[in-house]
Amino acid sequence: MSWLDLLALLAAGAAAGLINTVVGSGTLVTFPTLLALGVPPVTANVSNTIGLVPGSVSGALATRGELGGQRSRLIRLGAASLVGGVVGALLLLKLPSSAFDAIVPILIGIGCVLVIVQPALSRRIAARRERLGITESAPHGSIWLWLAVMLTGVYGGYFGAAQGVLLIGVLGIGLAEHLQRINAIKNVLAGLVNGVAGLIFVFLYDVNWWAAGAIAVGSVIGAQVGGRVGKKLPPIVYRVVIVVVGVVAIVNLLR
Repeated sequence: MSWLDLLALLAAGAAAGLINTVVGSGTLVTFPTLLALGVPPVTANVSNTIGLVPGSVSGALATRGELGGQRSRLIRLGAASLVGGVVGALLLLKLPSSAFDAIVPILIGIGCVLVIVQPALSRRIAARRERLGITESAPHGSIWLWLAVMLTGVYGGYFGAAQGVLLIGVLGIGLAEHLQRINAIKNVLAGLVNGVAGLIFVFLYDVNWWAAGAIAVGSVIGAQVGGRVGKKLPPIVYRVVIVVVGVVAIVNLLR
């Protein structure tokens, strides 16, 4: 790779790190860039996943203030993400991409819808709980949330684009939390998926380390910027950005 190629990947990684920390879908910046530079699709996907791992860690650290009091929740849901990430990574290495590509736009669309309807659903759930006199809630969500996080991990381990959109959608409905705290959880869970998938790729597939390294450096920088920007965004801005990124993701994947 030339220095211009590496600079392009550095810039793409920075953009992806920022987007992933605030919303998710940074892969839609880095993956096409890798393809444009002539990296084969599967190698591009593998190298991209590994390159975004440091950015995921950086993003989680940048939003750690919103993680207070959520340790046991992160352990429970983190286990789901790890299981899903392993399964998704193995699927990438064993199955043809056409089988999973067909459902990717549908998954992202569902995530966008969940983000849009989450406030109304939360109000309805709260009203119903009040009518029934329920004062306690499951702090980690019900079993369906664990399964949904695991399935999102499968998707993230396989490709990863808009994994954050899906996570915010299901977490927003499954947990009684502010969106900023949900976004912080999302950063940790997505980081776990990328990390375990990346570890599998290191041992089972050839990685373009120059590309992965450039993306890694850029994603760390972008994630720190994203963490600072994200703390200042009101919930409505989060939702608008999430839906726009999700729609863009669908358009790109249907091309």
